[in-house]
Amino acid sequence: MSATGETSAGPRRAFVVGGASGIGAAVARRLATDGYAVVVADRDAEAARGVAEALPAVPGGAHEARAVEVSDEASVAALFEGPSAGDGQLWAVVNSAGTSTLGTVRDLPVAEFRSVLDVNLTGGFLVLQQAARHVVRGGAVVSLTSLNARQPGGGMGAYCAAKAGLAMLTEVAALELGPAGIRVNAVSPGLVVTPLTAPAMDIPGVRDDYVANTPLGRPGTPEEVAAAVSWLVSEESAWMTGEVMDLNGGAHTMRYPDLLGHVNRMLEA
Repeated sequence: MSATGETSAGPRRAFVVGGASGIGAAVARRLATDGYAVVVADRDAEAARGVAEALPAVPGGAHEARAVEVSDEASVAALFEGPSAGDGQLWAVVNSAGTSTLGTVRDLPVAEFRSVLDVNLTGGFLVLQQAARHVVRGGAVVSLTSLNARQPGGGMGAYCAAKAGLAMLTEVAALELGPAGIRVNAVSPGLVVTPLTAPAMDIPGVRDDYVANTPLGRPGTPEEVAAAVSWLVSEESAWMTGEVMDLNGGAHTMRYPDLLGHVNRMLEA
């Protein structure tokens, strides 16, 4: 393999699921810069196409955009069974798909709870399952979990449960896929301002509370998360698997923001 990610058969291919915006789009850009031919997969096919078309060109390969619904088994299978995965060069799979909701354990509708788990946990399982069947020996899979995989947040029971489940699923998959030469890791970001987190950031006091509970005193950027993903799929991390990497400016050492308190104060104002 060359320094740019190219093999004798052409560029290595990477799938970025949930790659149409935010962290996923930054990962797609970083992997393309690293020399991968990237498939940007997302439920928003038009946005995925826009990201793919803007990626830097790689010698001997082409970037693509594909539609996928991560909670649907047939949709995920179709993504991985297409020609992009069938060329024997699928080296990296990154699952960045995610969604959230806000509601207490007492009041959250079961349908909302299931919807969050369907995308974050069941979707993560389906992507891992297909990656296990298609990634080549020596390849890597990275999931995006969250600070909430280890740190509880009031009103975030569904999201916390889903991300904690995905973190443990990462370890199980690493255990099972190690003999096949496939590494499985996760990056667990703290506050990164993206379309997913933007609604929470619009609540007065929430951003300041996050930053006050982050020792490095600022949010992260999608590009910083993408750099961690880039390293985890590279040969520089060839002896790392089963790791859930905290990337949160030290926020895991402090307390989680009082989201419910900020929401209630906003509603009472």
